[in-house]
Amino acid sequence: MKSKATRRKLPVKRAAAPKKRVQPVPAGYSAVTPYLALRGAAQAIEFYRKAFGAKEILRMPGPEGKIGHAEVQIGDARVMLADEFEAMAFLGPQTRGGSTVQLYLYVRDVDATFARAIAAGAKLVRAVEDQFYGDRSGSLEDPFGHLWHVATHKEDLTMAEVKRRAAKMAKQAGG
Repeated sequence: MKSKATRRKLPVKRAAAPKKRVQPVPAGYSAVTPYLALRGAAQAIEFYRKAFGAKEILRMPGPEGKIGHAEVQIGDARVMLADEFEAMAFLGPQTRGGSTVQLYLYVRDVDATFARAIAAGAKLVRAVEDQFYGDRSGSLEDPFGHLWHVATHKEDLTMAEVKRRAAKMAKQAGG
């Protein structure tokens, strides 16, 4: 007796839609993005708004009413920040006793930006003055212990001119 072979229909696999290529650096970010640990991240966001014209992009709550993660835009740069979290060793300069990292911020008008930052609570570290490398800049410490060099680029110089000016400055300083 012949048995009838049973035919089963196999499921048809449809070709997957091609995946959109994900960029390794997300839109709106640069390859290096500062991430600041702070005591008082909410107050820092307000300070950066007043001092540097920062725009708040994102704020995510963390435990105990802290900010777990936030992002602000200052000029064309994104800055990430959050309240300190000791369990993750995410501690700011006030807890660590200072900072070894400094931020260099280019702005359209260094004198006006510097004055706003001081009025908002920053401490003067170095007054604004013209620099040998073509920038006009000054340094300040924000109320959270982070050091900022605020500058406006004034001159495009060749590396030879920068070196010449640096040598002249060193000679005048007795070096």
